[in-house]
Amino acid sequence: MNQFNGKNLETLIEMSSTGEETGDIAVITGIAVDSPGEDNGPNYYGSSIGSRDCEIPGNPEVLSTTTETASLIHGLPKGIDKQIHSKDSIFFCDGVRRIDFILSYVDDLKDAEKKMERRKEFEINLLKTGLELETESKEDSDDGKTYFTKIHAPWDVLATYAEVMHIKVPIKENDIPQARENPFDWLMKPFRLNPKIINPEPDYFTAPFSKQRQELFLIDNPETFFSPSTRNRIVYYILSRCKYATEEGKRKFGIKRLLNNGTYTAAFPLHDCRYWKKSHDPKSENERYTLYKEWARFGRFYKEQPLNLIRKYYGEKIGIYFAWLGFYTEMLGIAGAVGFICFLYGCITKDGNVWSDEICDAEFGGKIIMCPLCDGCDFWRLNTTCESTKNSHLFDNAATLFFAVFMGIWVTLFLELWKRRQAKLEYEWDLVDFEEEQQQLQIRPEYEAKCTHSKRNPVTQEMEPYIPISNQAMRSCLSGATVLFWIFLILICIIAVIVYRLSMYASFAKITVNMKKVKYIGTFFTPQMVTSVTASVLNFIIIMILNYFYERVAIWITDLEIPKTHLEYENRLTMKMFLFQFVNYYSSCFYVAFFKGKFIGRPGEYNYLFGSWRNEECDPGGCLIELTTQLTIIMAGKQIWGNIQESFLPWVKNWWVSRNARHHPERLYSRWEQDHDLQDMGQFGLFYEYLEMVIQFGFVTLFVASFPLAPVLALLNNIIEVRVDAWKFITQFRRPMAAKAHSIGIWQQILNGVAIFSVVTNAFIVAFTSDMIPRLVYKYAYSPNDQLPMRGYINNSLSIANASLLKFGSLDKEITTCRYKDYRYPLGHRLEYQHTMQFWHILAAKMAFIIILEHVVFLVKFAIAALIPDVPSEVKARIKREKYLTQKILHEYELNKLKEMLVGTGGSSGNKEVSVQAEKVELLKGEL
Repeated sequence: MNQFNGKNLETLIEMSSTGEETGDIAVITGIAVDSPGEDNGPNYYGSSIGSRDCEIPGNPEVLSTTTETASLIHGLPKGIDKQIHSKDSIFFCDGVRRIDFILSYVDDLKDAEKKMERRKEFEINLLKTGLELETESKEDSDDGKTYFTKIHAPWDVLATYAEVMHIKVPIKENDIPQARENPFDWLMKPFRLNPKIINPEPDYFTAPFSKQRQELFLIDNPETFFSPSTRNRIVYYILSRCKYATEEGKRKFGIKRLLNNGTYTAAFPLHDCRYWKKSHDPKSENERYTLYKEWARFGRFYKEQPLNLIRKYYGEKIGIYFAWLGFYTEMLGIAGAVGFICFLYGCITKDGNVWSDEICDAEFGGKIIMCPLCDGCDFWRLNTTCESTKNSHLFDNAATLFFAVFMGIWVTLFLELWKRRQAKLEYEWDLVDFEEEQQQLQIRPEYEAKCTHSKRNPVTQEMEPYIPISNQAMRSCLSGATVLFWIFLILICIIAVIVYRLSMYASFAKITVNMKKVKYIGTFFTPQMVTSVTASVLNFIIIMILNYFYERVAIWITDLEIPKTHLEYENRLTMKMFLFQFVNYYSSCFYVAFFKGKFIGRPGEYNYLFGSWRNEECDPGGCLIELTTQLTIIMAGKQIWGNIQESFLPWVKNWWVSRNARHHPERLYSRWEQDHDLQDMGQFGLFYEYLEMVIQFGFVTLFVASFPLAPVLALLNNIIEVRVDAWKFITQFRRPMAAKAHSIGIWQQILNGVAIFSVVTNAFIVAFTSDMIPRLVYKYAYSPNDQLPMRGYINNSLSIANASLLKFGSLDKEITTCRYKDYRYPLGHRLEYQHTMQFWHILAAKMAFIIILEHVVFLVKFAIAALIPDVPSEVKARIKREKYLTQKILHEYELNKLKEMLVGTGGSSGNKEVSVQAEKVELLKGEL
């Protein structure tokens, strides 16, 4: 039982103001006295401070007060020559105490005194918690203006907060037999990493740490018992809750606020060495170097990722992202292979389909005069679309239907198998009983700081801050209105692009008349293609601009809502960003797939947008090739631009910042300065990585029926993405604060939603965007030719219009009729220009196809989801076995302690009491 469960944890890191004023702290070296001409810098006190009234439970002596540590005002202890001692180290200048965190700041003329007072109180309160500080003066820094405060967490502090944070640690080596090896594992040997390189650790049974039962845990060396990532997580926990001032009657606390108001310029844990070579310090783990050599280099793209080492170095949250990204990339390999086969099928059958041959035939397609596609355009001959019709067949063929069904099943397998993979990682990484509230569900410091009301918690019966419902409703309404405004802005931009397409089509038609004579280029340089490509590029530029601004707006309105917990904050921001990105990236694709060419009217009665621009039509081959073009430009452009943003820009910034210092000798260019010169990943670094991949997942699934090569492009991108992200994390970013996570969070629900929606969109694409259903209806219901059932399809799909209805020029004054793509009765029929019965048959077939396809795919999806358990049976058995053995070990430990007390107790009443307790433990043990 945790002895701190009923205690307000703020007492661990905050002291009463009266204690500060009455001299509860004995400053060994004294507070630095400001004097004219002297530096007004960091040294408010020495590096070690003794506390007469320590408020850390079970920690009566937080710090020792020695002459050596008291002399560390300006960095180096006595007896160490600065010119000999290498500063490329992760230890204090005594070479013993490990640097767990770095704070940096500069002299700022603006509010200099106020910031100094904040730092002074903040660092005094840090010392009260037991942390040890050592400050490097600005004279020792490369730029001559930055101070670095190094923070070390001694064992007592680590033990105290490990118990508070319920950190699991080893109690016994795992004796559960490993699963039998797969006889086909040898096939994967070329892709495996050398176990000697990643140094796999033994598997242990674990239990939450307890200071009172330290002898129960496998503590060989207290200095290395907690991993560096765990140590920096503990220190950040303290930093985020440490008070620094009381201003305007409100308590101010947390390193995040101090960073925002400029009191500190940076706060980060250290990398353990340079990435391209090992540290000279034998106590350094050199894990960064190992990760760079075995993970972050593109030459290792075919190798598995060292997930356990990533988790150990960066924490579980980053580790599970790379595990998900790697698994997603593996599954894309299957989808990409099937998609490529479907594309090859289209290539093989490209020149053998009857309808394309009819269009390209000079005696047939060359004699069919088509109605103008825009106001101001001329009549044109059907065979001019020969190449575009053949290219459309690459994606609009029988394999399209198969691939749409396959992807509906693939996406279900991907999500269900990922759940199993995630459950295995939860077990291997000790996240099965992970109490998310300890990290994600704890109240945000910003929430506490901004709340002016408090109420009693009905569960804990303690007073806690809260925001009145009326205030929350007002903030939520403002946030919702802002999101709707930006979505409305996207729709306005889409309409503007549509107007561009409509207005520029006629201009491109006139420009491209002379291009038709140019060999090779003329066949592709058509008005439809030019308009589609330029509109797609314009749309992509608009998407990038809107993204840039909305990212900042989304963060601002989420801060405005003042979410209570970290988890709530992340979820709200995620939903806002995804909703916006969904509309921003996919709206133009939805327009081409489901609206373009569907509401054009007929010759003589065309529909006009805003009464000025005639609605645009699809090619006789359909809109599918244009949708493919749109997807290719946006998807490829996003991936290229994303890689530039993620890798090239940070590299340029780091190169510029460190252009002078990188030429210094290693012993003078300190480890903290090297990391300070790197880019900060920021609070949302991982968020943007997930968002990028989920948007890509949408492209792969939502419109895959129109572009079977989408999984192939995504696969190639992700093979690069894994190594680019690894290279970026290792070489360009400061080491982020370690954080725990047992899943990919709300992204799982978003992926599920996209997967379900993709079944609907692909069914509609096959039915309404491609020409598959009209061809099938003609083949089985209207074709008069049993031997060649598709012969005559083109003529059947084109209606006849009177050319006199059109007010624009023609190729020949003798043209009296023209053809257009629709199913309407011809001029002179009693139902002239009304839809034929074949039109309604096709529409009925399309609706029936959508209903049948959706039900079949959904049935298969839910059957697969039901048949595949989320947690493998082997993992379930191991979890139960580990819980049983862990509880048994803990009970045996308590029983032995009671027996020792029984032996050592002299009084009869004491013996009786201990005997009763021992009997209780035995009963509990018997219940297991």
